[in-house]
Amino acid sequence: MATWLKVVLIIGGLVVVLILVTVVAGVYMVKRYGPGMVEAGKQTFAEGQEYGERTDNEGCLNEAVARHNRSDGFGDMIKTNLFLKVCLERSRPTPGFCDSVPRQTEFIKGAQWQLQQCGRYNLTTEKQCGQLFQQMQQFCEVRQGNMNSNAGTNDWPQPAPAEPPPPPRPLAPRHPSNR
Repeated sequence: MATWLKVVLIIGGLVVVLILVTVVAGVYMVKRYGPGMVEAGKQTFAEGQEYGERTDNEGCLNEAVARHNRSDGFGDMIKTNLFLKVCLERSRPTPGFCDSVPRQTEFIKGAQWQLQQCGRYNLTTEKQCGQLFQQMQQFCEVRQGNMNSNAGTNDWPQPAPAEPPPPPRPLAPRHPSNR
């Protein structure tokens, strides 16, 4: 057997073993920690809804920043992001909340804005503070889209449709002598 074929078979075998180990580890993690994660997610979702019903957009962001500062690990950061998302959806609008928020597709501008917000709230980038502000970007973009799509609803009185123009007058009949 050629040397290159042996190398390819060995590398292929290692890849298969690595995939199997990853799948087994994933199944183990889901069985062991999955129910607790689901329960924690439900609790965070309920907290976000409750808090959002009592405050405005700015209040949700301030609470999420406080939770982010207290977070201790990746799981807490995920819960904080979920809290902010749900809270913003339930909260009262804050005037000007989304005015300077870049769209999600404005990658460079968005990344710069996220870093500015992290600095504004004294958050460290080591704890992935930009993720909080990604939630804010998503909320503002969806909110703006909803405002645009509701432009034709019956929230405002619509003007009555204009009367159609009268039909044209019939042409006078032609006499055979005018030909």
